[in-house]
Amino acid sequence: MEVTEGSNKKLRTGFTTGTCATASSKAALLAIIQQDNISNIDVLLPKRDRIQIKINTCEFSKDNARCSVIKDGGDDPDVTHGAEIFVELSLTDNIGSVEIDGGIGVGRVTKPGLGLEIGSAAINPTPKKMILENIKEVGEQILKENGIKIIVSVPKGKELAVKTDNPRIGIIDGISILGTSGIVIPYSTASFAAAIRQQIDVVRSMNDNTVVLTTGGRSEDFARKIIELPDHSFIQMGDFSGYTIQQCAKKGMKKAYVAGFIGKLAKMAAGVKQTHVKGSKVNMKLLSEIAKRCNANDKTVEKIKNANTARNVQEIIMEDKVDGFFDEISKEACLQMRNHSDGNIPVEVILFDFDGTILSKYEQT
Repeated sequence: MEVTEGSNKKLRTGFTTGTCATASSKAALLAIIQQDNISNIDVLLPKRDRIQIKINTCEFSKDNARCSVIKDGGDDPDVTHGAEIFVELSLTDNIGSVEIDGGIGVGRVTKPGLGLEIGSAAINPTPKKMILENIKEVGEQILKENGIKIIVSVPKGKELAVKTDNPRIGIIDGISILGTSGIVIPYSTASFAAAIRQQIDVVRSMNDNTVVLTTGGRSEDFARKIIELPDHSFIQMGDFSGYTIQQCAKKGMKKAYVAGFIGKLAKMAAGVKQTHVKGSKVNMKLLSEIAKRCNANDKTVEKIKNANTARNVQEIIMEDKVDGFFDEISKEACLQMRNHSDGNIPVEVILFDFDGTILSKYEQT
């Protein structure tokens, strides 16, 4: 798969650490089943696409196997590019169960707000689901007689982790196993901006004038369930919120929905135009001030100031029952997006919970 940058250069996609762990897991199980080395494996991705992954090492016995994959970030390499992701898979007596845990070099969660249990391995929900689906795809028969235990490890994970945000957000001793799509799309500001302009031009050429701007695939999926518009009206703006709304105004759009989760919308509320995690951090001081405006008590305000992530703030707000907070976030995000467009386009902001529940809406015309 390739992404065009400019007129000539092709950017090569890569695959995530989650895809590496999935491929290694599936190869290890097949090695046990077939009692043979596995050199390539077919991996089912979350969007139901498939990708062929090369297996770097494969060792097996009757009840155990250990396989590895080299992480390939494509033309958008991060610190994990080239890392070797191992899986040790063993058959157990716990019939039908699949246990997934982290070993050496996979971080451990020590703070709330990450959507993972404190003390658990930093293996995100989507990679876990990918591993389960792919294991069940080839292991249906073996699971009738055995359980499966999977340990994901990254030998150089601990040293790589210091170059990531993991220490700051409370993941210690290793990297995270990540990925929402399984694929790493090359990050190119020029090509991404060009793609956004092109998508808005398509909306205009179809004589439509309303767009739904989302921060990613999940928020788009949730938005599609509540907003009835043609496919071409849905635009994933990613981290380019300020640029995208400016282009919508410039190209004559008459309304923009902006849909996302607490992390990106909190940054928009602070006036941030480019919301990538590396380029900006959530302003906890601002969020604590908003909570105070909503009559949160001093203890809650202090917890927010010291929160680990925006998701952690959401958990605090819900636990402490601070009414009106999410409405204020949506309002501030809406006002800022209106400002970025010089007031030239009506904006409606929708803040989703991580399960797709609408936490708040705010519209300014």
